[in-house]
Amino acid sequence: MTVDRVGEHVALVTLRRPPHNYFDVTMIRRVADLYADADADPSVRVIVLASEGRNFCAGANFGGDGNRTTAIGFDDAPDGATALYAEAIRVFSVGTPVVAAVQGIAIGGGLGLAVSADFRVAGPSTRFCANFSRLGLHQGFGLSVSLPRVVGQQHALDMLLTGRRVGAEEALRFALADRLVPVEGGADEPAAIRDGALALAAELAEAAPLAVRSIRATQRAGLAEEVARITAHEAVEQATLRATADVDEGIAASLERRAPRFAGR
Repeated sequence: MTVDRVGEHVALVTLRRPPHNYFDVTMIRRVADLYADADADPSVRVIVLASEGRNFCAGANFGGDGNRTTAIGFDDAPDGATALYAEAIRVFSVGTPVVAAVQGIAIGGGLGLAVSADFRVAGPSTRFCANFSRLGLHQGFGLSVSLPRVVGQQHALDMLLTGRRVGAEEALRFALADRLVPVEGGADEPAAIRDGALALAAELAEAAPLAVRSIRATQRAGLAEEVARITAHEAVEQATLRATADVDEGIAASLERRAPRFAGR
């Protein structure tokens, strides 16, 4: 993961685990660290969160061993969820506005990371997905509160209960995506989306920085505290569900690229 200065006031944070930028505690800790560095630099007015490769963040990587714990980004150690969600709280606590450049898919924890940003810039192939119910799991990373704040309760309920993929046009209609970058045939879509995110960041950086931070703090008031409260609940629900046969089936179905056959046990 790297951070680069773009112009005088924009910090570009880039996830570098192509092609899928799989989600785990180490990644989120590094994002939180770089956000904290940006917050401490008075010349940084906006952060752009981007990634290399085909997907913004394709959730956690459990394709290698198929075990149920890496499917949600932490292991079975008692402090596994605590460590992950402590970093999530730090991500949500950033004082600098964040624009996410979301190419490909943002799924599971990757969706949580995208939703933690203030704005999401997407392209024609972008997809957003809260796939937890398709794995037999409860949502995490604070999505229980962050997603309804962005899209409203009913759209959030639709995404969380069905686990379906939401395309860019639909996401734009209910503000899951804030801007949709047109991409001509053969163009580099991730680069176009990143450029679109940097353009939005440049607009934000032109505004009075103290006013921007003040307004943002008002609009996001209590969010980090809500995430801290809800992730404790999410971790308990996830721990309970990880012991079920449905999680085994959900992960197996995902690995085998087939529809899951849940038995409710």
